Amino acid sequence: MSTNNNREAKSRLNQFKTEVASSMNVNLKQGYNGDITAREAGSIGGEMVKRMIAYAEQNMQNSGSNMMK
Repeated sequence: MSTNNNREAKSRLNQFKTEVASSMNVNLKQGYNGDITAREAGSIGGEMVKRMIAYAEQNMQNSGSNMMK
């Protein structure tokens, strides 16, 4: 993976993390967020994983239905 792609991936992941945190009413700052609790951090990570799994499952279902046509 090139450096530019790596930067873009990190940027998108940070944007996703911020979006998830915002939807959970957790205020993340740019950079260090040592003031949030471990429970809040874990909840953000867990919700990110749930959403990524749901996204992957949805894409797998769409790919499978397209293959059958």
